[in-house]
Amino acid sequence: MTATTSSARERQREATRERILDAAVEVFAEKGFLGASTREIARRAGTNQGLITYHFKSKDELWRAAADSIFERLGGQLAERLDALELADPRERAREAIRQYVRFAAAHPELFRIIVDEGRVADERMKWLVDTHLRPRFDMISGGLMAVAGIDEALLPHAFYALAGAASLMFAVAPECHRLTGLDPRSVQAIETHADYVARLLVP
Repeated sequence: MTATTSSARERQREATRERILDAAVEVFAEKGFLGASTREIARRAGTNQGLITYHFKSKDELWRAAADSIFERLGGQLAERLDALELADPRERAREAIRQYVRFAAAHPELFRIIVDEGRVADERMKWLVDTHLRPRFDMISGGLMAVAGIDEALLPHAFYALAGAASLMFAVAPECHRLTGLDPRSVQAIETHADYVARLLVP
């Protein structure tokens, strides 16, 4: 096997793994861990169950990799967008961080659905999700964004969940929002309006 052939096969394996992870995020967000099946994930990824087993030893490992994937995407997008901005005013930088989070939540409602689904039961997946992904973000927001807004330490848990819900719920239940209010939250204008509203609500 030539180096070129080996490199091409490695790229193909990585592309298959990424398709599986993208499909897994969708299915776990829609059906929860218990309701999701590797058969459905394989179907959406356009592959077979054998390749899921090849890349991931168990459904639990696949779920954790899917959670890692969407949180890494969130972190990467926030860092990239904020690093590109030169905002001297810390309050405006905090608002822009919130706007970017809202935009991500609009594009990836799966994130909120997975957090809500796993947050209902004090099992090992919930503990892992909190310790691996949610606690670092809670600490970052507590020590950064909310400090800028002057929020009392005792109110930080309330502020964290206010941000999570305000940023995400409308997009996670988009069909409901559209029927209830007539507003399509998936439109660009609605996303930008909501992003600015939430940012100024939390950082006046």
